Amino acid sequence: MNKFVIFIVFIVSMNILFMSKSHAESNNTPPKLVSEAAIMIDSQTGTVLYEKSGNKEMYPASLTKIATAIYAIETGNLDDVVKVSENARDIEGTRVYLEEGEEVTLRTLIQGLLINSGNDAGVAIAEHMSGSVEGFSSDINKYLQDIVGVKNTHFENPHGLYEPKHVTTAEDLAKITQYAIKNETFREIFGTKELKWDGNSWDTTLYTHHKLMREMPYEGITGGKTGFVNQSGFTLATTAKRDNLSLIVITLNSYIQSAAYTDTISLLDYGFNNFETSRIEEGNIFTVGNQEYRTTKEIIILIL
Repeated sequence: MNKFVIFIVFIVSMNILFMSKSHAESNNTPPKLVSEAAIMIDSQTGTVLYEKSGNKEMYPASLTKIATAIYAIETGNLDDVVKVSENARDIEGTRVYLEEGEEVTLRTLIQGLLINSGNDAGVAIAEHMSGSVEGFSSDINKYLQDIVGVKNTHFENPHGLYEPKHVTTAEDLAKITQYAIKNETFREIFGTKELKWDGNSWDTTLYTHHKLMREMPYEGITGGKTGFVNQSGFTLATTAKRDNLSLIVITLNSYIQSAAYTDTISLLDYGFNNFETSRIEEGNIFTVGNQEYRTTKEIIILIL
């Protein structure tokens, strides 16, 4: 270990000691959750702050759409005009009521996918990107493994409707969300609370399904996605930021919707009450003994 690394470790240690004292009065006991699996990470460093069965194979339901959206944003042309197929129109579950032959931009489909959880939008995206749902599944799995770096995810469709082999983990979903929110377009759509929708057969306002963004506002929420199928239970992905701390919370398989939200709030409260981040800017100069050191990039330190 070189002297610069030793010095940074020393700085981290001193900050941890200081912040531990300043948080002495906060509740630093991790919460007990109803959800079968859950994880909370610091979105800037990827550090796991809480984990319950984080590597257990689970059904994600519509949290799948986070992956579909970022894949389409990064590898597609958002201005492309997509012609909706009969297959997309006839998909079951939550929809944005696309009509066969309707022409919609890829950007608009991604909005319908994330904000209103449109399964029809998911199929239209998949067919546009890869020619078929089957082709899309192959393409997105490769993307998730090679680009995002997940290890325990295999998706069979773009929307999350139940298929026995359509599985992931809380840890992988947190990693996918962490990767996705680095993209400005994704962040904008993921954090949209309402949007005017002017479809061929549906003229309405779309409202996010995530209650902490509207009906039950939680301070610092920046985005979220809900999910449910019978086999997955209620699933929830949530991003939030206060001051310099940004958190991602994933909860999977809660038997009632309210428990998924209660678990998420408990984790966010625990995170914001017990952790902080500090930054050492690029180009900062430190002197240790007679040696001078300069940071070559910004360093983010998580403080307990």
